[in-house]
Amino acid sequence: MARKKRYLTATLPDGYVKTIGPTNLPFTHYWRIVAVLENGRTEVFWGHAKSLKEANAKKADTAVAAAQRGWKGYDFEVVELTES
Repeated sequence: MARKKRYLTATLPDGYVKTIGPTNLPFTHYWRIVAVLENGRTEVFWGHAKSLKEANAKKADTAVAAAQRGWKGYDFEVVELTES
């Protein structure tokens, strides 16, 4: 039997709300990287994961990416998705 398609919502601490869907994939967490570039601009990268462990694994990858790309800094956030 096919899974029901649903909408998932992530609400970040700064008030940003991201809606994902319709999807039938078992995503549980949303991650976001706000990178500060050398010229002072910011770039945002985001994604979703099937577990908190998978989402937190991106944090280690982010440190490597920051060094390779020469970012001044970055914020990495993970929040749980809620079904809406």
